[in-house]
Amino acid sequence: MTYQQVAGRVKLPAGKTVAVGLGIDFDALSLWDGTFHTLSPEYLSRGEFGAEVGAGRLLKLFEKHGIKTTWCIPGHTADTFPEPCKDVRDAGHEIAHHGYAHENPTLVDRETERQVLVRGLEALARIDVQPRGYRSPGWDVSPHTLDLLEELGFAWDSSLMANDLHPYYPRPVIWPATIQHGPHKVAGSASRFGPPSPILELPVSWFLDDFPTQEFISQRQAGLTPVSALEERWRAIFDYAAREEEGCCFLPTIHPQTSGRPHMLTMLDRLIGYMQEQDAAFMTLSEIAAATEIAQPDQPSSASSGKPR
Repeated sequence: MTYQQVAGRVKLPAGKTVAVGLGIDFDALSLWDGTFHTLSPEYLSRGEFGAEVGAGRLLKLFEKHGIKTTWCIPGHTADTFPEPCKDVRDAGHEIAHHGYAHENPTLVDRETERQVLVRGLEALARIDVQPRGYRSPGWDVSPHTLDLLEELGFAWDSSLMANDLHPYYPRPVIWPATIQHGPHKVAGSASRFGPPSPILELPVSWFLDDFPTQEFISQRQAGLTPVSALEERWRAIFDYAAREEEGCCFLPTIHPQTSGRPHMLTMLDRLIGYMQEQDAAFMTLSEIAAATEIAQPDQPSSASSGKPR
C-alpha cells in the first residue's frame, strides 16, 4: 500500500509468487573511471576480470537454470569488450542503458547529460541493441534525467528507491523555502511533489546489491563480508515478498566482477534454485514493466497497463 505514490502490481503467470528480475551491471573498466576515478592497474584488472571471466561464468549459470536476465551495459563496456556483450545479446538476455563511462549525471548540466545518454545509445547500437530501459550509474539521477529518458524514448528506469517491491511512477520533490539552523539551511515548511513522470520506475536497493558488501576499495569500502550474510539477507527479502506482498518484484543487482567469483556463483546457484522451488517467475526488467498494472500518472483513478510504449 502507498498513500500518494502511484505504485503498481506485476501481473504474474498463474501459480507464480514473485517476479524476479536479475539486473547485471556489466561495468567492467568504466566503474573505476566514471565513479571511483581510480585507474591504477590493480583496479582496472578487476574490471577486466568481470568482462573476460565473470560475464561468461554468469551466462553459464543462467543457462543452467533456464532464466533470462537484464544486463545494464555502459557504452564503454560495449565498445571495449564487444564480444562478451554480443554473447549476452545472443543468449537472449535483455540489454539496458547504463551511461557511457559510468558517469554521475548529477555533476553536469542537462545538455552534457543528454550527450552522455546519446553516446551510450550509439555504443549499444554498434552491437545491434536498442535499449528500452535505463539504469543510472551509481543509482543517482539529476533533475533532468527522467525528462531526458522520456525525450529519448525510454520506457522504464531502474535507479530510484521510493519503493522496494513494486514498480511506481517517480515524482520530483519540490523543496520549500529554507530557514537557517546553525551552520545549515533546513526546510521551513512541508515539501511538495511535482507530477509523476511517465517513466516507470523499477526500484533498486543497496540491500539487494552485491558490490557494497563484497568489494574491498582501499580507504573507501571494507567489503569482504561473508557471502552467507548476503545470501541470508536476499533470501529474507524474497521470502517476505512471497509471503506478504501480491504482484511484487524482487530485483537484485549483480556485477560480473563481483559475482563472477566462485564463492558468489555458488551462492547464486543455490539462491536461484531456491527461488525456483518457491515458484518465482524469472523475467527481464522490460517483461516486468510490460506486466505491471498501474494507474497512469495523469489518470490516477483508472488502472491500465504499464507496458512500454
